[in-house]
Amino acid sequence: MPIYEYQCQKCGNELEALQKISDAPLVDCPECHAPELKKKVSAAAFRLKGGGWYETDFKTGSKKNLHGGSESSSSSDSSSSASESKKSA
Repeated sequence: MPIYEYQCQKCGNELEALQKISDAPLVDCPECHAPELKKKVSAAAFRLKGGGWYETDFKTGSKKNLHGGSESSSSSDSSSSASESKKSA
């Protein structure tokens, strides 16, 4: 289900709502209770997980970035900690 963003035209309150595509848009503001909510235009926030998508099936080697991190940073951390322990000895 997509997350929709709304803003009240009367009080300026902003909120997010998890709704089905087929659900009617929200109208009443939860803050001021005025029927002034308008749906905002925003970027979709979802990620396609699992196999069968470009990121998991067609990227190779170091191009795969499934967790958002970099494996090279963990190896540099271990080498820097080893050099620091040699300095203190």
